[in-house]
Amino acid sequence: QVQLVESGGGSVQAGGSLRLSCVASGDAYSSNVMGWFRQAPGKEREGVAGINRGGGVTQYADSLKGRFTISQDNAKNTVYLQMNSLKPEDTAMYYCAARPGRGLLNAGGLLVPGNFGYWGQGTQVTVFS
Repeated sequence: QVQLVESGGGSVQAGGSLRLSCVASGDAYSSNVMGWFRQAPGKEREGVAGINRGGGVTQYADSLKGRFTISQDNAKNTVYLQMNSLKPEDTAMYYCAARPGRGLLNAGGLLVPGNFGYWGQGTQVTVFS
C-alpha cells in the first residue's frame, strides 16, 4: 500500500502564506494523479488542487485560482501546495490524496474525492483575521 503524510499546516494571519507538503512512501508508488482536498467542520470535503504528474497538468477550484499552487518533486516523491493570500474561509483540515494506478484524470476529475483511493491523515490550517 501507499502511505501519504502531510505536513506544513499551522495558524497564520489573514493575508499570510503556508506551504503544505505530502510525502508518498510504501511498497511501491505508481500513481500519476495526486491532489489536495480540504474539509471544514460541518462542510463536505472539497477539491482544492490536483495534478496529473506525468503530463504536469494542474487544476484548481475556481475560488482558489491565483492564490494556491500545486507542484511536485518526483525525485522526493513529494507534492506541495503553496497557499498565498490566505483568508479565514480557508480554515480547514487539508488532505493529500493519490489515485491508484497509472491512469490520468481530466481536469474536473482532479477535484473529485471519489476518484482517489489513498489518503493522508490531514494537516490543520487555521487563518485568523
